[in-house]
Amino acid sequence: EVFLPWYNAFRFMMQNIERWEAAGNKFVPSLEKVCATTNATDIWISAATQKLIKFVHEEMSAYRLYTVMPELVNFINQLTNWYVRLNRDRLKCAEGDDADAETGLQVFYDVLLNVTTLMAPFTPFITEYFYQYLRKMHPSYAEAANGGGAENPVKPGKSDSVHYLNLPAYDATRLNQDAVEAMAALQKIVELGRYAREMRLINLKTPVKNIAVILGNPTENVIKAITGPLKSYILSELNAWDLTVVEKKNEHEWVTLSLTANFKLLGKKFGKKMKTVASTIKSMSHVEAVACLEKGSLEIEGETICANTEITSKLSFSKEGEQWESASTQEGDCVIGIDCTQDEAILAAGRARELINHIQQLRKNAGLDMKDTVEAFFEESEVTPVTENAVSMNVEVFKAKFKGYVPLPKRFAPKWSVIIGSESVEIAGSKVEVSICRPAVSAKDGLNDAQTTFLSTVQPASVESGAEISFSVDGKDMKVKEGLDFWPTTLAKLEATKTVSWL
Repeated sequence: EVFLPWYNAFRFMMQNIERWEAAGNKFVPSLEKVCATTNATDIWISAATQKLIKFVHEEMSAYRLYTVMPELVNFINQLTNWYVRLNRDRLKCAEGDDADAETGLQVFYDVLLNVTTLMAPFTPFITEYFYQYLRKMHPSYAEAANGGGAENPVKPGKSDSVHYLNLPAYDATRLNQDAVEAMAALQKIVELGRYAREMRLINLKTPVKNIAVILGNPTENVIKAITGPLKSYILSELNAWDLTVVEKKNEHEWVTLSLTANFKLLGKKFGKKMKTVASTIKSMSHVEAVACLEKGSLEIEGETICANTEITSKLSFSKEGEQWESASTQEGDCVIGIDCTQDEAILAAGRARELINHIQQLRKNAGLDMKDTVEAFFEESEVTPVTENAVSMNVEVFKAKFKGYVPLPKRFAPKWSVIIGSESVEIAGSKVEVSICRPAVSAKDGLNDAQTTFLSTVQPASVESGAEISFSVDGKDMKVKEGLDFWPTTLAKLEATKTVSWL
């Protein structure tokens, strides 16, 4: 449960560094780039790493070794289950931003090197394995030449073994409690959202319209984070179209605040009157409970009760409407409601996501790199064009995912298209043949055989916009013009000729 995810995270980082360097770049770890990042998840994982280093120093100095290992294991879970998951596409440069991908990899490397050093006394062999790869990228690795790696001063990279290194020193300037609290809120929301989806049996491939979030006494920083830089991560993880954080003044429309007496503390104060006091506290309305918490105290039977320590508060979802599915933390400090309305737009978006997954799987099976472009086509066996309707309603989603390309009905594919991979799948209960093909120019309907035969040999990447190509067949000179007689892709042809109404 620890070693395999940790190893997979390490391998994932190494693969993406190799991919980044294959594009002609050179990866050189830089603490300056790590500290300069503005990505919210980078700031969080860096702050969490420094907090961990500080904790390990304090606990080991006090010989409380039994507290250290659980924290290290918990951190590795945070790294693998949250940081890597949330940034997978970014680290793979699937979003097309090389600079941002490098920043993420810089942070990832810094965190892995620190964790490897911290874990070395407890897991000596796997950490040594990781270190021998990590050190070769470090700038000080050059100092290991001629036996320098076994001499002082020890340095990551220079030192021949992770077991020669001291525990990393923590950087107080990178501690950031605001970032840690914001990420904790994100994790609560995502976990509750997943649970609510399961309760309604809604597959993650099917989007939901809205997620309403009610937080008990959140800080201004948490609100800004989950409605700002962390919002896109929440929407992506829960496949939701929108996120609403309910304001305090509107909470009564969504939740009911209930108070419960702390018997252990108040029992000594009220004695035999405790039952009456507990009943009074429990019967308070939402408005009264909110006023009590805002005041911070409550007067009962001539005694003052502290609302912060002697009373437990809990939020419960109370919004009317069958479309809502809710979930809350055990403490009741976070409640979410998911709008489970399933209209045609939602269902079409879910089918579009299924088609995207099938195309991605075909690309993976064909061994394609992310930068390799293909054209995707589909053919439905049912009379009702379920898949085509889904594509027509989500054109921009496909363009964003496939860098401008959109899956098209197979009837529009050029007859000379070369199929790279094909698979029969099921989408919304309908059998669909999905294919990926090499990019090929698409000819205007009605061209003669000589023209189409020539165009079947033209590489789309070699054609400029508006270019006119001259050629000869059997001694007869001919011309074809891009944008008039042919187009570099089938999509470009359909858009130009308005063959289908949804493009």
